[in-house]
Amino acid sequence: MNNIVEAADKFIFELFKDKLPNTFVYHNYTHSKRVYKSINEIIENSQFDVKDATVLRLAALLHDTGYIIKREGHEEESVKIAEKFLKEQEADKEIIEGVIKCIRATKFKDTHPNDELEKAIRDADSSHFGKDYFDEASEFLRQEYLFQNVHNYTAKEWRNENIKVLVEDHQFYTEYALKNWEPVKEENLAKLLKKRKKDKAKVQKEKVKAKLKAKYKNDSPERGIQTFYRTALRNHMKLSDIADTKANIMLSVNAIIISLVLSNLISKLDNNNYLIIPTAIFILFSAITMILAVIATRPNVTRGEFTKEDVANQAVNLTFFGNFHKMELEQYEWAIDELLKDRDYVYKSLTKDLYFLGKVLDRKYRILRLTYTIFVAGTIISLLAFAIFFYFEA
Repeated sequence: MNNIVEAADKFIFELFKDKLPNTFVYHNYTHSKRVYKSINEIIENSQFDVKDATVLRLAALLHDTGYIIKREGHEEESVKIAEKFLKEQEADKEIIEGVIKCIRATKFKDTHPNDELEKAIRDADSSHFGKDYFDEASEFLRQEYLFQNVHNYTAKEWRNENIKVLVEDHQFYTEYALKNWEPVKEENLAKLLKKRKKDKAKVQKEKVKAKLKAKYKNDSPERGIQTFYRTALRNHMKLSDIADTKANIMLSVNAIIISLVLSNLISKLDNNNYLIIPTAIFILFSAITMILAVIATRPNVTRGEFTKEDVANQAVNLTFFGNFHKMELEQYEWAIDELLKDRDYVYKSLTKDLYFLGKVLDRKYRILRLTYTIFVAGTIISLLAFAIFFYFEA
């Protein structure tokens, strides 16, 4: 009897190695050997005769061989493979029939074992529910479903699926399994329930936190006010930077133009008198453009001082350096302390800062518009002048 069991072990090892797809990370040789080990535990602690023990051991090794052909209905394919193998091994008819009967009993859903052999093989096949390697085996099964496109369970969905199986679909039948594996199964179930409860508490906590955050945003207009001032000030500063950049471009371009004109045309004016007036027009407009660009970026001079009366009357904007750059540090610190005591004064100062920044931007952009207009007009007039004088000279 032992010889045929050893032959079955070698047979499934070679069969799985050669023909079982590598996507079967759970239903493979390792699983079959675990079932074989579990059935031996039941046999050693039960009253099975030698023939029945052999039937159970063979069924444990051969029960999943059908997976090399298909997933759904693999039990019947396992029956065919097992029957062919056992006949080749010249096994007794009763053993072959017993193995076939046990393999069919491993159908997990919609079937119930009818005798002690079926109960034993059924418990061995699902023994991982009552083992300390339950988490590992469960994760391998989830990955197998994923790799074979059966179902892509999330960790939460898979946990709930396991809880459902352990609570509603599974039970142990043999006395040994009920005594030794059922307590471990209950521990594994308790761990899953604890994790689910913890996750529910976490989700609930996040929901409460989100509600409080939303309520705080709605009930606290301060955040909206601060966002308004922050955004408005940032936009003003960006616009100011853009204006300065445009003015610098005008300065650089016209400086280059004047340099080129002076170095190339001045020396030719003695022999080409008709170029004097167009060149003068060109240089004049370039010079005006440079002057306007300088005016656009020229800072205003402020007195840089304030009095206690100014602070008391909220008549000074302490956010602008031009109003305090000549004051002593102690005086400025005192003024800031007074400012921070009054929320309305703070917002009033920020409003003033926005307003006067807007006034400065208005001045800059009006001058820049005039600068660009003169530059374009000067370029056109200069080119026309060159063309006209060149035409009449020719």
